[in-house]
Amino acid sequence: MDLQLGGKVAFVTGASKGIGRAVAEDLAHEGADVVITARTAEPLEATAKEISAATGRSVVAMAGDMSVTAEVQRCVDATLARFGKIDILVTCAGSSPGGLLEDLTEDQWMSSLNLKFMGYVRSVRAVIPHMRERGEGSIVLVVGNDGLKPSYWEMTAGVANAADINFASSVAEQYGRYGVRINTVNPGPVNTGRWDTLEKAFARDKGVSQDRAHELANQSIPFGRICEPGEVAALVTFLASPRASFINGAHIPIDGAQRKAIMDQ
Repeated sequence: MDLQLGGKVAFVTGASKGIGRAVAEDLAHEGADVVITARTAEPLEATAKEISAATGRSVVAMAGDMSVTAEVQRCVDATLARFGKIDILVTCAGSSPGGLLEDLTEDQWMSSLNLKFMGYVRSVRAVIPHMRERGEGSIVLVVGNDGLKPSYWEMTAGVANAADINFASSVAEQYGRYGVRINTVNPGPVNTGRWDTLEKAFARDKGVSQDRAHELANQSIPFGRICEPGEVAALVTFLASPRASFINGAHIPIDGAQRKAIMDQ
C-alpha cells in the first residue's frame, strides 16, 4: 500500500532511539523528509545519518529539550525555515519513573508531567498555527496503555498519559474543522531501554528478579512476548498518512491485549 507520504515533512520528538527512532525510519522509508529531536546532540546526529543513508531522504538532527517552551518553538521554527512546512508531528519524547506512591517524590511527579504531558502540549501548540493556516496536518501522540489501563506501579506515567489522551480528544474536536487530525497510539511493554528501566523498577518494588519481572510482562500478553518498536512505528506511520484521512480523536492501544493484573502476581 502506498501511504502517500512522498514529499511530506515530519517532525518527530524523542527520536534518537527506541520508538521515536523506529517512527523516523518508517516515515523516511515511505518517502518523507524527517526532522528528529532529542536532548542529546551526538546520538541524535548519528541516528539522522544512519536513517538518511538507509533511505535516501533528508533527515535532520535538531537537538532540543521538549520540557522547555522556547526550545520547542526554536526547533519548530527552524524546521519551517528549512522545509517551509510541517505535515506531520509525532511526539515520542518523555519518560516517567516507575514506583509506588509512598516512594515517589513531588519532583518526580512534576518532572513526569512537565515532559510527558506538557512537552506534548508544547509541541502541538507550536505546530498547530502552521497546520491550521495550511488547512491540513496530522499529529500522532505516542502515549501508553497505562493511560487506558492504570497500574499503580506505573502511576506517574499513567496520570501523564491519561492527560495526553484527554488533551488529544479536545484538540481533535477543536481543530478537525481546519483539516488537522490528532490521534494517540498507546503501547504496552515495548522492547526499548525505557521498558528495561520500568522493568527494573517493578522488580525492585515487587522484590523479584528482573528476569521474573520480564517473565511476568510476557505472560501478561496473550502472544507471550512484548512488542517491538517497529510494530508501534508501523501503526504511527499509517495514522500519520493520508490513508488515515478520516481517523481523528482515536486512542488506539497496541499492547497485544495485555492483561496488566497478571503482572501483579
